[in-house]
Amino acid sequence: MRYQSTLRIFGWPLLSVAIGPDLAAMEVRGVARGVVAIGDIAIGGLALGGVALGGLAIGVYAVGGAAIGVYASGGLAIGVHPEGGAVIRLFGR
Repeated sequence: MRYQSTLRIFGWPLLSVAIGPDLAAMEVRGVARGVVAIGDIAIGGLALGGVALGGLAIGVYAVGGAAIGVYASGGLAIGVHPEGGAVIRLFGR
């Protein structure tokens, strides 16, 4: 499943969805890049990765199997305010 909104903010689509394989593009996992990104691998301001598939989410607010962001939540969370199974806190306590 692939979708990108036509509305763009700073060159990024407002919404990007990429879930599962795309045989036409020869992609095994969906990589979503947008202000709001939802996918197996999600990169954006609000990034939601495929939690059940062990997805990767990178963004200001990141939720996924592995999440990297200011506010990160996931099995492995890296960020300023991480929450999850294994956390790595950057800066602060």
